[in-house]
Amino acid sequence: MNHFLRKSLIFSSSRNSLIRILSFATAGSGLLYATTTINPPETEKTRVSLSISVPLSQQALIPSPAYLSWDNLQFVGPVPSGDINEEVPVAVGGGAKPCYGCLGRDSIANAAASVGPAVVNVSVSLGIYGVTIEQSGSGTIIDADGTILTCAHLVGDFRPMQVSSKGKVEVTLQDGRTFEGTVLNVDLHSDIAIVKINSKTPLPTAKLGSSSKLRPGDWVIAMGCPLSLQNTITAGIVSCVDRKSSDLGLGGMRREYLQTDCAINSGNSGGPVVNIDGEIVGVNIMKVSTADGLGFAVPIDSVFKIIEHFKKNGRVIRPWLGLKMIDLNEMIIEQLKERDARFPKVDKGVFVPMVTPGSPADRAGFCPGDVVLEFDGKPIARISEIIEIMGDRIGVPMKVVVTRANDALATLTVIPDDANPNI
Repeated sequence: MNHFLRKSLIFSSSRNSLIRILSFATAGSGLLYATTTINPPETEKTRVSLSISVPLSQQALIPSPAYLSWDNLQFVGPVPSGDINEEVPVAVGGGAKPCYGCLGRDSIANAAASVGPAVVNVSVSLGIYGVTIEQSGSGTIIDADGTILTCAHLVGDFRPMQVSSKGKVEVTLQDGRTFEGTVLNVDLHSDIAIVKINSKTPLPTAKLGSSSKLRPGDWVIAMGCPLSLQNTITAGIVSCVDRKSSDLGLGGMRREYLQTDCAINSGNSGGPVVNIDGEIVGVNIMKVSTADGLGFAVPIDSVFKIIEHFKKNGRVIRPWLGLKMIDLNEMIIEQLKERDARFPKVDKGVFVPMVTPGSPADRAGFCPGDVVLEFDGKPIARISEIIEIMGDRIGVPMKVVVTRANDALATLTVIPDDANPNI
């Protein structure tokens, strides 16, 4: 008996014939067939026969009948083991993945190899009341000039002119080289910071990707130096692409995080989240200590905007309105209507449940219960759209259209303040 997989497809044309593949399995020959009926086009009549021969020892490995995909006449389904490497291409030894976005044999290893040399250990020594405190975390070199992306809570509440008086930042590359770094920029709100080192020789860098392309279930890896262990890699999937800060019980301004189930620990902070194409898609900043598989990262698309603020203003400028806002959806609208029949007839918009006294929104005339329909002349359906429109425009008047109880419309003029005027 032949101990290898044999497949044959025989095609022939016949007019007004009905295609039928009769199948059965026999223990002696290992033949496996599948039965189906189709009606092919009048001009193309096809007869297909499929013969698969496998050893008896492998028959138990086939959990269910295979089947044919008529789109491309392609064999689909469980494939028994055997000498069939030519049938199933995989990435081996640094080769390309089987297809874009596919997870091959070496996908994770290749992604880690491309980013790994740029991942660094960041150590900070702080002297407080005569006591030296050591903090250690991770970072990634994102520019050959020595620009390192890390997290703000690692390097502390540093300012460029105060670094030397509060401590030093020591950066260790994976090849063992050590540099003294300078903290250039810190944004405590997003927990993102930029550190700079100087090297006489070229430095390895990592490629920045796009977090907007991620979907729940996508494979990612976390890289860094947990517990000061260099070159540590863990793998997992994206659990959520837009976990809101309010979901985590975090106050302050609205933020959104990537949630992954990669194992991260103390020291992973500031390290990269990497997709299987070897691109950074996030920066690890925290985990839930009382649960496994709940890690959170700043999406790299948000980091891009923060870096642009750093370059333009030296800090992140955030306009402040003084509004608590909620994105409306069908369920929330229905609940609000049940509570108050006067709730406006809307199918989208941003709901305002609270207005901070003395805030720009309060001075503009916003009221609890308002639904924002337009902001600066543009239709609004989500809070993120308002944030995008405001950008870094401080002190710029903006027209806002809101609807109120019993569908009353109001046009307001709000002038955003600086959320952090003393920084």
